[in-house]
Amino acid sequence: MKNQRNSVTIARLTAFICIQERERSMAASQRKILVTNALPYANGPIHIGHMLGYIQADIWVRFQRMMGHECHFVCADDAHGTPIMLKARELGVSPEDMIAEMNKAHQSDFSDFGVSFDHYHSTHSEENRELASLIYTRLRTNGHITTRVIEQLYDPEREMFLPDRFVKGDCPECGATDQYGDNCDVCGATYSPTDLKNPRSAVSGAVPELRESEHYFFDLPAFGDMLKAWTRSGSLQSEMANKLNEWFEQGLQQWDISRDAPYFGFEIPDAPGKYFYVWLDAPIGYMSSFKAYASQNNIDFDAYWREDSEAEVYHFIGKDIIYFHSLFWPAMLKGAQFRQPTNVWAHGFITVNGTKMSKSKGTFIMARTYLDHLNPEYLRYYFAAKLSSRIDDLDLNLEDFTQRVNSDLVGKVVNIASRCAGFITKKFNGELANDIAEPELLAEFQAVAAVIAESYEQREFGKAMREIMRLADRANEYIAIKEPWQLAKQEGKEAEVQSVCSMGLHLFRILMVYLKPVVPKLAQDAEAFLNDTLSWDSVQSTLTGHRIEKFKALLQRVDSEHVAAMIEDSKQAQPTQGTSASSPSTSGANAPAKALGEPLAPEIGFDDFAKVDLRVALIVNAEHVEGADKLIKLTLDIGEAKPRQVFAGIKSAYTPEDLVGQHTVMVANLKPRKMRFGLSEGMVLAAGPGGKELYILNPHTGATPGMQVK
Repeated sequence: MKNQRNSVTIARLTAFICIQERERSMAASQRKILVTNALPYANGPIHIGHMLGYIQADIWVRFQRMMGHECHFVCADDAHGTPIMLKARELGVSPEDMIAEMNKAHQSDFSDFGVSFDHYHSTHSEENRELASLIYTRLRTNGHITTRVIEQLYDPEREMFLPDRFVKGDCPECGATDQYGDNCDVCGATYSPTDLKNPRSAVSGAVPELRESEHYFFDLPAFGDMLKAWTRSGSLQSEMANKLNEWFEQGLQQWDISRDAPYFGFEIPDAPGKYFYVWLDAPIGYMSSFKAYASQNNIDFDAYWREDSEAEVYHFIGKDIIYFHSLFWPAMLKGAQFRQPTNVWAHGFITVNGTKMSKSKGTFIMARTYLDHLNPEYLRYYFAAKLSSRIDDLDLNLEDFTQRVNSDLVGKVVNIASRCAGFITKKFNGELANDIAEPELLAEFQAVAAVIAESYEQREFGKAMREIMRLADRANEYIAIKEPWQLAKQEGKEAEVQSVCSMGLHLFRILMVYLKPVVPKLAQDAEAFLNDTLSWDSVQSTLTGHRIEKFKALLQRVDSEHVAAMIEDSKQAQPTQGTSASSPSTSGANAPAKALGEPLAPEIGFDDFAKVDLRVALIVNAEHVEGADKLIKLTLDIGEAKPRQVFAGIKSAYTPEDLVGQHTVMVANLKPRKMRFGLSEGMVLAAGPGGKELYILNPHTGATPGMQVK
């Protein structure tokens, strides 16, 4: 056993020496780093799904600061757009007042979760207005802005042009009522809002009129070669770079960057009544937030954003907005003579207990609801333990969450300090020993610093946490073998007790250095107990002959009753009338659920139902459908020579990445239907009330494609 440990120690020391060379080269000059997070929309509160990205970025930022780099961290509310304008009208307040209140709420949530923004701003700011106008003007001057007249539906009562999602009517294909202006939830057909039968404004209920309007377009195709090179330069994760090939294969399209008044946003220069589309000025919010911060702190803004900048700029975002950040955003920056991001890092989505967040189950948990019941450091650690540099979705299994936090943070790490501190305080007046009891063990803990640092740098947080907990097990094993509580009962063993317990606290201190980016409040409390300030360099020093403070409990165990109370508080009152499962549709979309007592569809006989041929289908590919808000194109294997193509209106609940390799059930003998985007050769079955709660997957992965469903 001892030889095995010596081999491990030698291997880790070798790795330490190799990686130290890299650290020395990195430390030769202080890095200048700017980090941003995706901007939360200002019409609603933060939930724990949002928190994943902010916690991920914050851990990386805190690590960079501990390494001594100049690392700035900014964010802002995304505060423009039609939904903001209409929500404010509904509440009877001005958009400015509404976004100001939401900004306060967002900042409070982030602060209480320990997210250490240097500056938090709003896209509705003078800095953002100036930069949006500057970028647009440069694009126009450089020939990248064009105009053309388009036709849109217009609400004569509210005197506003209607986006597709604000028009409703009867489906032109199947006649289903109350359908949005781009896609039918019942039959899956896609169409233009002008094709709807009996159209009406979702804002006022008025019958819309067809009117012409001049719009402004950004010439995205002109940047095709540049974008192909940039997306393959290492600036994106490889899986996202591969996915973007679809856009290049389909051909980039000019991007409509204008909206007509009334609109809550910034007017386009020299274009009265025309406003920047929210997605134009939203990413510019990264620049404007940093500009406001830089002006307040004597920082050179241009040093980070000019074309020849040597600073590093990183965007942490969710995978659902990768297209805007990896195509439109770098092209805009290039066309306006600004630098492109060093990296755009996407993360996956959150599930809770293995399924999508659900209000009815109480797993759609608001950040504030979590904070009302549980310590934010629990979630920070749990996320870190499961995060990697990939774009995998992350499951918050609440039972595993409780057990892992209690086992790792409380049972392993804090337990080291609680087992050793009492002896030092009571028997040695808080004085640590002047010697190091186990130099080889200390060296093993110190040697891993470079390995853990590399994991943090590469955003392999789960790998770092596993290494830290391995060390925590070693420290607890050392204390268990030495049994200071038994030594304390023996005459003449006082010095050994002090030496063993001091050694335990030295190891605890190193663990807290490694964990400080993840659990900053726990680290702060540990610093107060140790009477020390922890930096990354602290790993290479000890506190021999040092006085510590009296130990106080550093972290309480997760109480399962508090978890249950959080779930209960997250549940919304259930409707007095239940809802049935949604009807299956040709596209796999969820039809509006019927309330109990509402007339059902006409009855059919068993012979009619027996004609429906249900087959297990393997989803061999899934793709976004350009120009469709709801559709995903599925390629399904049902055991035939040629796969089937089905357009499914399931985008509210799934991303293509969720679906590939999964099984579903499809109606195989449905007559194909020609849609605007191609031929749909069947339908997949869906159930659920709609929105994010829409289910098409068959968990029985052992099924054979083409197997008949009885």
